[in-house]
Amino acid sequence: MEITGLISGLFVGIVIGLIARILVPSMQPIGCFVTVLIGIVGGAGGAAIGAAADWNFWLTFGTQILIATILVAIVAAAFRKGT
Repeated sequence: MEITGLISGLFVGIVIGLIARILVPSMQPIGCFVTVLIGIVGGAGGAAIGAAADWNFWLTFGTQILIATILVAIVAAAFRKGT
């Protein structure tokens, strides 16, 4: 894998992770590194689904964000302290 592919994947992870964090309506007790990891996982999962279904860019992008948003909600709930 080339370095440009790694940088592109990191950038996409940051963007998708940030959009997912914005869409989840509560405070998330997760850090920047976890947000980027969630964005990368959501981006890769959505890209795989979009490629398998032969979707266009916007439908694939929406799927990536949906997967990352669900992951942010799950991880934030797991890290949240009980009252």
